[in-house]
Amino acid sequence: MVDSIYRTRSLGVAAQGIPDQYADGKAAKVWEYYIGSRRERTEVYREWIVKLLRDRGCQSVLDVACGTGIDSVMLLEEGFKVMSCDASDKMVMHAFRERWDRRKEEAFDAWEIEIANWLTLFDDIKKPGDGYDCVVCIGNSFAHLPDFEGNLSNQKLAFKNFHDMLKPGGVLIIDHRNYDAILDTGRAPVKNIYYKGNCITDIETSTLFKNGRPSMVTLDYIIDIGLAKKEMESEDSEHHKLHTHKTPKRLEDTTGVCKFRLSYYPHRLNAFTELLKEAFGADSKHTVLADFKPYNEVDTPSYYIHVIEKPLA
Repeated sequence: MVDSIYRTRSLGVAAQGIPDQYADGKAAKVWEYYIGSRRERTEVYREWIVKLLRDRGCQSVLDVACGTGIDSVMLLEEGFKVMSCDASDKMVMHAFRERWDRRKEEAFDAWEIEIANWLTLFDDIKKPGDGYDCVVCIGNSFAHLPDFEGNLSNQKLAFKNFHDMLKPGGVLIIDHRNYDAILDTGRAPVKNIYYKGNCITDIETSTLFKNGRPSMVTLDYIIDIGLAKKEMESEDSEHHKLHTHKTPKRLEDTTGVCKFRLSYYPHRLNAFTELLKEAFGADSKHTVLADFKPYNEVDTPSYYIHVIEKPLA
């Protein structure tokens, strides 16, 4: 019982340094089932981010948590120039394969992908000229960064690096789950505002406290593999053949239920906002959305999305 609560990641996942929770390859493969069709994001999400980028005249985007590449692919298909990176080589491997499969398309041939760490971002990728028009870190990705020191120093350094990668007037889009609600109720909602996959049957939630303060939320994702396969198999066969959305090898013969575990630092909304303002400046333009709607229109959102602009001077 103790192990099931306090083991923070699936067995076999690296625990040295800043942990790559996808290091065993299992979560990276199961994630393909979680997100469902690569072609289909929720319309609200796709339309929102594309409109925001176009309205701001953004052309270059740095996706600092690209994972398997699903959001980078969406942005490439919408005509943006994308640099994608992730700390997990197991996740990025899927993005490399997607680029290879679509290499005859100009946008994908020019797609840059790197393995990079937020804390050493400037050592891992090159900043182009004055910087990127936009840095994107979505899908609750930032919460993967733990606070081992207890002072959020890693989070502050990561935010500084995101800020410095932007050109003046550039914008950071970053999100996190509604950890206020998770900590208050003890449960994480199953709803995902980004992807159409419907194979998650439950998310079991555990919270670890240190000196009376919540320091980690652990989520066990329960996935119906049979249902996930049916969703994938229903995709357009021609698109499937051309763009190679493959069934993960280890799970292609699997049926029933699959479970994997990820852990997160539980950012409360106000504290997260303060961290952003510390990095970008107290007077920086900052907007918070609740599930892509105005903040005051949603009582208990699943996600908070922050849009913060780097000042011109």
